[in-house]
Amino acid sequence: MEVTIGVQNVARELTVETESDAAAVTEAVEAALRDGGVLKLTDSRGRNVLVPGSVIGWVQVGENEKGKVGFSV
Repeated sequence: MEVTIGVQNVARELTVETESDAAAVTEAVEAALRDGGVLKLTDSRGRNVLVPGSVIGWVQVGENEKGKVGFSV
């Protein structure tokens, strides 16, 4: 699952590839925004990404499976 986060006053967005499903990511984002806490996501390599909820501008939650490229039979 690819999650892209726009941070206020930062020109580039953060992109995190995580094993979490869309519902878990959405709940974590909503909790960080609601409580003013920290959004904590674990990427697919096991690293933690922490973003203060007060600076989140937007979040895009990608699809679980990306389209495949190539030929299939």
